[in-house]
Amino acid sequence: MNKRKLVLLLYLNNQTVGANITCVMRYRFTSLSFVVGFQLNIYRECLTDLDMSSAGGVKDFYAGKNIFITGGSGFLGICLLEKILRTIPNHGDIYLLLRPKRGKQIEERLETLKTNSVFEELLKQRDVEEVFKKVKAISGDVGVDNLGLSTEDRAFLTDRINVIIHSAATLDFGESLRDTVNVNLLGTRRITELAKECKNLQVLVHVSSAYANAYKLEVEEELYPLHKDPDELIGTVKKLCFEELERLTPQILGDHPNTYTITKHMAEHEIKKIESVVPCAIVRPSMIVGALQEPAPGWTISKNGPQGFIMGAARGVIRRIPIRKELVYDYIPVDIVVNHLLVAGFHAGSTKAKSVEVYHCTTSTRNPFCWALVEDEVNDTLREYPLMSAIWYPTLIFVPHIWLFKIAALFVHFLPAIFLDQLLKLTGGRPILMKLHMNVMASLDRLQKFIFTEWKFHARKAGELQKWLSPQDQKDYDIAFETLVWQNVFTLMVVGTRVYLNKEPLKNLEAARKKNRTLMMLHYGIQIVGYIVLWIAFSFIFNIPLHLAAGIIPLAYIGQSYI
Repeated sequence: MNKRKLVLLLYLNNQTVGANITCVMRYRFTSLSFVVGFQLNIYRECLTDLDMSSAGGVKDFYAGKNIFITGGSGFLGICLLEKILRTIPNHGDIYLLLRPKRGKQIEERLETLKTNSVFEELLKQRDVEEVFKKVKAISGDVGVDNLGLSTEDRAFLTDRINVIIHSAATLDFGESLRDTVNVNLLGTRRITELAKECKNLQVLVHVSSAYANAYKLEVEEELYPLHKDPDELIGTVKKLCFEELERLTPQILGDHPNTYTITKHMAEHEIKKIESVVPCAIVRPSMIVGALQEPAPGWTISKNGPQGFIMGAARGVIRRIPIRKELVYDYIPVDIVVNHLLVAGFHAGSTKAKSVEVYHCTTSTRNPFCWALVEDEVNDTLREYPLMSAIWYPTLIFVPHIWLFKIAALFVHFLPAIFLDQLLKLTGGRPILMKLHMNVMASLDRLQKFIFTEWKFHARKAGELQKWLSPQDQKDYDIAFETLVWQNVFTLMVVGTRVYLNKEPLKNLEAARKKNRTLMMLHYGIQIVGYIVLWIAFSFIFNIPLHLAAGIIPLAYIGQSYI
């Protein structure tokens, strides 16, 4: 095909022009370089994304590049590290910003990190020294001025870094405004200051949150205006004492539900400030759950969100959760988020983006999940993969209101917890159930908005980003999940929670099932005895014949189903 015909074809077929150009450039790049440039000049309004060719590929982009990662020891960060080590063998040095913690120096923390379950599959294929030979620990802290870096380390990093992936943040919705401003807002500003000093930086990827704009129920992939000046907020935080700041926090938050969302919103604008200095991408994940496929199906180390409830439900400790099963809840597997970070960085860096690119890593508008989809499978799955450490037969019921959950918790959580904690004391164990349930109750007020609110996070740009990738990269760094089956995801969540959070290997599954059958008989046996006692007591108290008083049993059963 001659050049004139190719240009005409691309003009007429502008909806698929990106894919056509990518394919042609891959095989005949040299001969077509003039055609691509010519086409861009004539039809720029139709082909604004044409120069964003993915022909080089994700692996080629990151090959030889030195990567600086914050939050590398967290749930998302450590999964990101594993993906780079496993799939980009020619990566440059990887620098992890780590702070001394619990008496451990950063070298000790790095050695501990190497033993994380996320690397199990990778270390079956390669020696630990070979895998981690280019991973370096850098002493620092995003919550400290100058990132806590020594003069030598800062100079070294600014000479060496090619890619920054900033995922460090405080995720606690109940954290004080002082701490969240320091870590989420100022921590991001400190990263951008480092980025401006870097001599060879090619891209900065910032991990934000879909809930950074939680004051809006429908959110696009764009930066929304700030309602408060960040420097004014920083000044307020520095000026006020802790008690005064806590008192004024609701007024400062305005429409934001908590300190996390307002500081993540402001942090995005810190990234915006340096878009002219270095290509930048912002990825906004929603609630991150266990892995879909990588490094292993169901892998997780996070107890946040539904995984924490499943962990407690599998033990028989959590028996009710506040959920409206018809609402759409936005969950996203951690490996999809990791892929999104790498792809977003590849896109912004390889196209030398002039303005910050924002992507939603979310499911609410692309493959929505509601608990009604898995309601019938919840208890069956928990009982199919029971725990040896379970203290009672797993039964999980959704409760649609906080007030109803609190009533139910009194009967099915707190009263059994008092009894079992006393039993643990007598047997030399550590009573923990009352403390666990008290923590759950304490968190309800700050979580209520997120439990009973439905958001729509539009993800058009994220969908286009997937199509922009080469077929091989679409497979290796998949960020599409329209075909994802939520029932399967829930099963993976139960299995992953069992293996990685409750630390029970699948090899003890048959023994656990045997124990679970015993717990089932006890569970239903005690229920039958309870109904009989209630029946007799009701007959005695109200002086009603037993055969007439029997009506209390179905009423009690119905009442129990509501709590």
